[in-house]
Formats: sequence, C-alpha cells, structure tokens
Amino acid sequence: MIVRMGIMKRKADMSLEGFREHWRSVHGPLAARLPGLRRYHQNHVADASQLAIDHARGEWDVDGFSQLWFDDQDAMRLAVSSPAFPTTVTDIPNFVGSIKIAVCQPNVVVPVSPEAGPLIKRMSILRRRPDIDAERFRKEWFGFHAEAVSRFPNLMGYTQNLVVGRSVNLEDSASYEQVPIDGIVEMWFRNTDDLQAAFRSPAATVSQTHALDFLAEITTFLVKTHQIV
Repeated sequence: MIVRMGIMKRKADMSLEGFREHWRSVHGPLAARLPGLRRYHQNHVADASQLAIDHARGEWDVDGFSQLWFDDQDAMRLAVSSPAFPTTVTDIPNFVGSIKIAVCQPNVVVPVSPEAGPLIKRMSILRRRPDIDAERFRKEWFGFHAEAVSRFPNLMGYTQNLVVGRSVNLEDSASYEQVPIDGIVEMWFRNTDDLQAAFRSPAATVSQTHALDFLAEITTFLVKTHQIV
C-alpha cells in the first residue's frame, strides 16, 4: 500500500471555515473519483501548537493533510494520469494557496482498533538531522524508535509514513530541499489528557531522547479526520 499525502495551506484571502467547506463539499467528491483509490481521508488542522513535546519545531504553516491510499505506486501513477485527475488539479487554486505532496510507505506499528470509539488524532512532520542520511533515518525510525513509541501508555494507534517521493505541483517530482520531509507520524489517543500523560511517561522519555539522535525537527498538529472514501 502507498499513501499520497498533500500538505496544504489555504488561500490568503480565504477564511478557515471557507477552506474546510470547499475541501469537504467540492474538492472531496472530485478526488473521490480517481480510479484505483482505496481510501481517502481529509485531516483538518484543529490545533497547531507543539503539544506535549519540546523538540525543535519546523516552520510548517498547515491547514490540512490529505491522504489518498493506492495499492502501489503504479496504481497511483495510473490515477494521476487518468481523465479524473485534471479536474482535481483545476480545483486546487480555488481554495489552496500552497501544497506539497509526500508519497509515503506506511508502517502500521500499533493498529487502531475498530472498537476503540471516538479518538483524537495527532500528526507530526519529521525532518532528519543534516548529518543523518535517508537510510539511517529509516533504520532508526522503523527500528528502535517504533518500539519505544509503541510502549506509550494510552496509545490507541501509531503509524509511521516514510516519505519515498515528493512533488510541489501535483505531478512532477521535487527535490528534498523543496519538500524537506522525511516522515509523517499519525498517533491516536482517546483525548488530550491521555496524550499529554503519554508524553510524560518513562516510555516517552526514552523515545524523545532517541529522537535527538536522528531528528532535527518535529512539527505537530492535532487534526479532525473526515473519511471521504
């Protein structure tokens, strides 16, 4: 499975409410027509504070994260080359000021149980230290760090999304300097009290100490997820 993520900032002259409404009601149905699309979620940013950690934060100014799942990269490319894709591209300037695309390989460390009930979701953009190469980042993140985070109390779900491709104009590839993201984290908790308690735990001390060894920035957001497909 591959997930294509859009990191979006609304148009400068558009209200947050207008952005959210257009994204859900107008753009959502357009993107849902892409062939081969397995799932499509919109994650609307509800809180952009650096909640519960004091790691260096990046300069990302984000209003939403889109997530579109395909069976593999070939299926994603077929969708992007389909007649349905230009319609979605044409609509982007109607509500988005800037968008960066990160094509990711998901690694589900702690699955979210279907019986978990209402949860809050936290998403984080990760950038590796400049002295750490991409392979070392992957090894540290998928290895020791995944195990350490999986031990957090109150954790209801944890997925790592390793960036394997980038774009700044929805179609063409981009350099790392244009989209300086190495990974995107998804974490689920029952509420913010559980989230904060988890990050005060001994397990969090271990994981956050390890993060200093390979991460330059962790930029966190609380989001409200809307399932379109």
